[in-house]
Amino acid sequence: MQIALAPMEGLVDDILRDVLTRVSGIDWCVTEFIRVTERLLPASYYHGFAPELKQGARTAAGVPLRVQLLGSDPGCLAENAAFACTLGAPVIDLNFGCPAKTVNKSRGGAVLLKEPELLYRILEAVRRAVPAEIPVTAKMRLGFDSPDVALDCARALAGGGAQQIVVHARTKVEGYKPPAHWEWVARVQEVVKVPVFANGEIWTVDDWRRCREISGAEDIMLGRGLVSRPDLARQIAAARAGEEVVEMTWAELLPLIQDFWRQAEASMTPRQAPGRLKQWVAMLTRSYPEAVQLFTQLRRETDCARVGELVGLGQPQAA
Repeated sequence: MQIALAPMEGLVDDILRDVLTRVSGIDWCVTEFIRVTERLLPASYYHGFAPELKQGARTAAGVPLRVQLLGSDPGCLAENAAFACTLGAPVIDLNFGCPAKTVNKSRGGAVLLKEPELLYRILEAVRRAVPAEIPVTAKMRLGFDSPDVALDCARALAGGGAQQIVVHARTKVEGYKPPAHWEWVARVQEVVKVPVFANGEIWTVDDWRRCREISGAEDIMLGRGLVSRPDLARQIAAARAGEEVVEMTWAELLPLIQDFWRQAEASMTPRQAPGRLKQWVAMLTRSYPEAVQLFTQLRRETDCARVGELVGLGQPQAA
């Protein structure tokens, strides 16, 4: 069984990857998508999204990081994938699942699920360009507005060379509205020979159990569920092993929040940093009553020194 941390744009950056992977249970994680259009991107751009590349493509906790690319030009994607490998990317992942309108309008993400033949050409080009020992993987949704071509898309990805496929079990139009159609993960696995990961609406251990029963998938990718409950992967791993499931307490979580703030304050502008902390704390309110109180205190706060005090720190860290 593998448990992966999902690549969520504007949320799971290197700071949150660092903090979340300190909690055991996550086997690998993925960068936010790196958008590829018409040119070879410079190394500095890759390092901005994935500073872990300078540390063996692993988080400080030792969890491997995959580099995710998004685009529609097979040749340009192939060139950038090959370059990312020279920078140390151990796996190249391709995004065919992003539902954002701005991304889809420029032929990126889930809109490409309308064109299975293009998916094949992209995978084939990238697979050919990347060294044989480096896996190429892909993430997809069930389709743009209907799952009618989901199986064709999965066949195209696997046929082109994808060695794993993550299926977010909703269409682009469905966005993040429940339910996730886990039964389609099973259908995808029936038509491809590569491992298929289930993704979508796994918020608790009970959700995971239902997902496994319906999808048949042993491998999963956790997104918002893991951000909202940082020990969810650890809980699921324990349940899978038949061990006692012990939930992380607020007292155990608070040092991670504090370190997130230290890193955010040190690497972001005073205007950006409070917003990033609020974003994560807002998601934690789903699982922790204490987060509700903290978010209420933080909600309108913009002063970094005061933010530090509210999360239990003294003087703010120097940039």
